[in-house]
Amino acid sequence: QVQLVESGGGLVQAGGSLRLSCEATGVHGDRWVVGWFRQVPGKEREGVACISADFGRPEYANSVKGRFLVSMDNPRKTVFLQMNDLKPEDTAVYYCATRIGSIATLSRVDYDIWGQGTQVTVSS
Repeated sequence: QVQLVESGGGLVQAGGSLRLSCEATGVHGDRWVVGWFRQVPGKEREGVACISADFGRPEYANSVKGRFLVSMDNPRKTVFLQMNDLKPEDTAVYYCATRIGSIATLSRVDYDIWGQGTQVTVSS
């Protein structure tokens, strides 16, 4: 059974940085993809970054491009989201999600395993 555990959230001032981690258990091999999503109350969960274990090829939402960096340590089955130059509008609960496959997307409907989420709060 695949499970995901996020960590690394917290409170940071605008302009600061945080690194989120997503550790997967129960995943074997290289055909898996991971997406990072975020959600604020009253809004839909939006994709911010994704990556494939097979091909790498990270993708980013326009709102975070140039500030966030997604990376994967496949042997450790851990994915990281480095968030730099954080803004108050980045405040949200951040989730990682995964599925078996090679093509990563920013669409939440493409993922079937989700972590519990970690809160990121950026103060102005």
